[in-house]
This record gives sequence, structure tokens and C-alpha cells, in this order.
Amino acid sequence: MTQDLPADRAALVLAATPIGDSRDASPRLLEELASADVVAAEDTRRLRRLTERLGVTVSGDVISYHEHNEASRTPDLVARIAAGDRLLLVTDAGMPSVSDPGYRLVSACVAADLPVTCVPGPSAVLMALAVSGLPVDRFCFEGFLPRKTGERERALAQLVAEPRTMVFFEAPHRLAATLTSMASVLGEDRPGAVCRELTKTYEEVRRGGLAELAAWADEGVRGEITIVVSGAGAAGGDATIDDVLPEILERVADGERLKDVCREVAGRSGLSTKELYEAAIAARG
Repeated sequence: MTQDLPADRAALVLAATPIGDSRDASPRLLEELASADVVAAEDTRRLRRLTERLGVTVSGDVISYHEHNEASRTPDLVARIAAGDRLLLVTDAGMPSVSDPGYRLVSACVAADLPVTCVPGPSAVLMALAVSGLPVDRFCFEGFLPRKTGERERALAQLVAEPRTMVFFEAPHRLAATLTSMASVLGEDRPGAVCRELTKTYEEVRRGGLAELAAWADEGVRGEITIVVSGAGAAGGDATIDDVLPEILERVADGERLKDVCREVAGRSGLSTKELYEAAIAARG
């Protein structure tokens, strides 16, 4: 399907809002807020505070649209767009549908052959990636990991060999536990960065190995958190099987499972889990 998007045509408009500093709002965002027929907001109170800071008046209808009501409200919003309304969707910060409400509405509009466009703007994912100091040529966004330790570590186990830099969101009160799981599964020395309060007064970027970051976070961290973790291989440099084999044999002798050790070492070194396993079996035999 090809969509035509003249400025005055009815459409769903996904609009990025500032992630901290209201001065990051684009002129297009202000124009869309002032002219949209409907503004669907994740939190209408936050929207009101934002528009007050920006000095813009919303002339259209303001409707709440969040994870608890998006299923029930999506059909009505689609119907309004089909009837000719221009609907602006905003979330509390950043781009709608990126770990925020929006995907359901976009999918419904696409299925109904209605136009969808976007007002680009601030992104915690891209900003954290840019300031992390880790490779940015290839990356993947993993959103929020599971809250329970076992589920979280199983999810991380699937990323052990991921070669791209990985970006995660996390709540501050779960940061230490998440970093501890990352260190356990991905490797204590795997490089990472914790980006806190991006664009805000107390912005902070803490870089180091995952175990070091976990120890730091254990003291307590506040604010909005984005975690960036190096992909497999990028952390390991030019390590060879001979370089890491003594560590594997020592850890197995101490009681760890060979397969688990090989998978973890492979994740931070970029070496093959299978080849490490075979080399360890040969050395032990």
C-alpha cells in the first residue's frame, strides 16, 4: 500500500515529545498540538503540563490513551480518522509505540488503509546509544526485560551471542537486579553503559563492565534509565580459545557446568560456544 500525505489530510500522527528538556520540542510538534482535531495522550495531566511549558493551546479534543484502555479506544479513534479527523498521538516521553502505547493504533490504521505519519523528535534509545561509547553501526532495541529473575536470565541467555549493541529500558528500583543478571549471563566484564535522566538536570552516563555497573547500582539509583550493552565479539577483542581455555577449565573444576561456562565466555569473547566446548572436552580428556 502507498499512502499520500498532504499536510491537511486526515491521518494518524505519531509525535515524539521531549524526554526531559522541553526545549527539545520541535516546531512541528507545537503546530500539530495546536491544530489536531484529536490529541490522544498517555497521560492527559502530563500533556497539560507540557503544553503549558511550551506555551501552546490544544484546540482539539483531548483523550486519554494508555495501556489499560487502548484496546477499547482504538476502534473509536480509527473511526474518527476515517471520518476526516487528524489525530495526534503522544506519550509521556519519546516516540509513541516504542515501549509505549501506539502499536495497536498504528496496526489498526494500516489495516483500515488510513494514512499514518510521524513527527520525529527526542529518543532515549538513540541518545543513549550515541553517548554510550559502544559501537553504533549495528544495534537492537530489547525494551524491558522480564521482572522475575529466572525469566530475565532466560531472556538474556538468548542474547549471549547477539553481535549487535543492545539497548534496554529499566525501572530504577530494578536496575541493580537487572545488571546483576546481565553480568551473570553475558559476562562480568562485558562493557555497558547506564544512561540516567537523559537531557535533564541530573543527567549521568556511567560506563564500565556489567559487574562494576551492578555494584554501583546496588547503592540505589533514581530517574529514567536506559542501559546499553556491547554485543558479543565487540567486547572480546582478539581473544583466542587458548586465551580463555584456562578460565573455563578452572571454573568447571570449581563445580560449574561446562555448557554454561562455554556459553557465557563465548558471549563476551565472540568465540564459538561449540568450539570452546570441544576444546574443553579435549583438554580434560
